[in-house]
Amino acid sequence: MVSNARHVPVMLQRCLDMLAPALTGPGAVVVDCTLGAGGHSEALLTAFPDVRLVALDRDPTALRLAGERLAPFGDRATLVQAVYHELPEVLERLGIPRVQGVLFDLGVSSMQLDEADRGFAYAQDAPLDMRMDQTKGISAAEVLNTYPPGELVRILRAYGEEKQARRIVEAVVREREKEPFTRSARLVELIRDALPQAAKRTGGNPAKRTFQALRIEVNGELASVERAIPAAVAALAVGGRIAVLSYQSLEDRIVKQVFAAGAAVTAPPGLPVVPERYQPRLRLLTRGAELPTEEEVAENRRAAPARLRGAERIREAVDNTDTAGTP
Repeated sequence: MVSNARHVPVMLQRCLDMLAPALTGPGAVVVDCTLGAGGHSEALLTAFPDVRLVALDRDPTALRLAGERLAPFGDRATLVQAVYHELPEVLERLGIPRVQGVLFDLGVSSMQLDEADRGFAYAQDAPLDMRMDQTKGISAAEVLNTYPPGELVRILRAYGEEKQARRIVEAVVREREKEPFTRSARLVELIRDALPQAAKRTGGNPAKRTFQALRIEVNGELASVERAIPAAVAALAVGGRIAVLSYQSLEDRIVKQVFAAGAAVTAPPGLPVVPERYQPRLRLLTRGAELPTEEEVAENRRAAPARLRGAERIREAVDNTDTAGTP
């Protein structure tokens, strides 16, 4: 595994700058919903000496390693094993009614990609696991070996946006009848053999979309994001800010929709004056999604597909019509 010290978190300075106006006051709490190797968390604690950090990750290994990294900050950092959609329950247990900042760095962490035995990376042979928490749930191998063909096609199309899903699944079904899938290299080779030449000439490694789809299915990622982003917005105090890094269009679309709904006027058309309860709850901090610069990609090549969106809470809920996610 690569050293944490050499890893540069994706778009780090822009994330810090986006959250900074909300984190300078006394008693500010910031939540890192995707702790990973702890790079963003360490930078937040260093940049804002008075802030308290709550960091979530479902991966016990990540929590242990990041805990060592953040140990110098003492009780300013509270690390919790949880999936990010469990944020409301975590904050309730900790007695924190509202927070000033929230950061998401979605997708698989660099630490997980760099651990060969986790099976996330298609570039190296490993057991087909892909679970972020290896103590729970089913592995990618079990998905490949047991799901009906139609369900596999749906997953590859919906979560990997794979146009050749049916062709790949037909090959998987033929091969799994001979011998169950256990390792990533065999799956990569099968995908290369199954795809037509034209499909292999574009889009990078031809296995990329299938691996993404399997990882999302194994970890329930999109369903978790759909719950987590509104919950995080709801946890923000007025003046609080949220920053979200996404790495594929499905995640980014969810973030865009939640932010757009929160920033919209919800009054019926034609009202001469818009009542307070119909006013936007959010102010967007980015025009569309911000992309990484060449320098940011040079610092960390995994930043290349990143999309950064941010929003600020500008109003508290006044009734049950809050479109930003607060009841």
